[in-house]
Formats: sequence, C-alpha cells, structure tokens
Amino acid sequence: MLTGMPSVFVRTSGCNLRCSFCDTPYTSWKPEGDTLSLEQVVEKVLSYTCRHVVITGGEPFIAPDLESLCLAVSQAGKHITLETAATVYKPVKADLLSLSPKLSNSSPEAETGWAERHERDRMNLPVIRQFVEEYPVQFKWVIDQPTDIDEVRSIMAQLPAVDSDRVFLMPQAITQEDFVEKGRWIAELCKQYGYRFGSRLHIELWGHTRGT
Repeated sequence: MLTGMPSVFVRTSGCNLRCSFCDTPYTSWKPEGDTLSLEQVVEKVLSYTCRHVVITGGEPFIAPDLESLCLAVSQAGKHITLETAATVYKPVKADLLSLSPKLSNSSPEAETGWAERHERDRMNLPVIRQFVEEYPVQFKWVIDQPTDIDEVRSIMAQLPAVDSDRVFLMPQAITQEDFVEKGRWIAELCKQYGYRFGSRLHIELWGHTRGT
C-alpha cells in the first residue's frame, strides 16, 4: 500500500522457511553482512530523513530484539511496516503488517532436505488470525500459476474479513520479462475478484540487482 514511498529498509538475517523462489538468500539462510547491535541499527535508521521504515528479512519475527527495535523506532516518530510470512507471533509496535503467507507454490525440492519442514510450517492460520485481529494489515500473495488464486481464496475465507483493497496479488518473477508476462493474467484475476495488483517496483526500475 506504500509502494513508491521513500523508506529505510532493515533486513534481518535468518528464516524458518525455504521458499523455492526466495530472491534474498543472502539474508535468509546464507546471511551476509555485519553483525550490529540494536543500538547501532537504530542509530543507522534514524540517520535517514525518511519517515517510513520497513523491517523485513529473512523472517523478522524470529530476529532477537525485534520488539525493542520496533519500540525504539516508533518512539522516534517513524512509521513502521513489518513484512512477514506470518508463521510466528510476537507483540510488536507497528503501523502496518504486510502479511505474505506462503502458498504451496513455495515448497522447495525434496533433495534440499527442507521440503517436509517447509510444508509443515509455511501456513499458520492461528497466527495470521491474531495479526488480522490486532493490527492494520495487508496481504501480499505471490502468484506463480493461475490456479494459485483458488488457494488464496480458500485461505482468505478462513480468516476474519479483510477488505479486498488490502489484498495484493504479486507475480512470482525476478526478471522484468517474467513480471510483465505473468502480470497480464494476474491483472485479470485482480479485476475478477476485486484484489489489488502487487508491483515489484525495484524489479521494474532496476532489475534483479542488489544495492538499489
């Protein structure tokens, strides 16, 4: 819902899932970068003039001190969006939770050794319900095939009512070409069911490139 808004992104390391299409393994299960203290992270975030802060991952809800990070950033007057697969609950200070539960299209290959665990953990309806009941939320569903919409609608029917303009369908794509090809038929699904189209602005502007 805040696409295009200048924002500071905080990427936490570590993830409890292994999505087949993950495009950030360098912060998920092959973490890179420096280890910073909570105080250093907050100082870095506040060095920018942006009002909006997005905390993402990896999976931020398994990160140590997430609650303290959110509280410190919020007390500094920042708007906090938290991006999560919604498998783990913690009470945090946040203005918007961007929930991206993982559909069956996310399951990794069996030879990775993660398929069974991923399938077991990828969908936690009680946690999703708690987030919907306690926070302003948006849903971002990663769509790979036209049949994925049936799974989306089945899950949404099991949750407290969420306005359709807070439900995004986003193409599973890391190239501009794939994004456009899938985007055409996903846009038709959005028109059919009243959902919003989820763009990948960084892919559209810069391609699948780090540091943008």
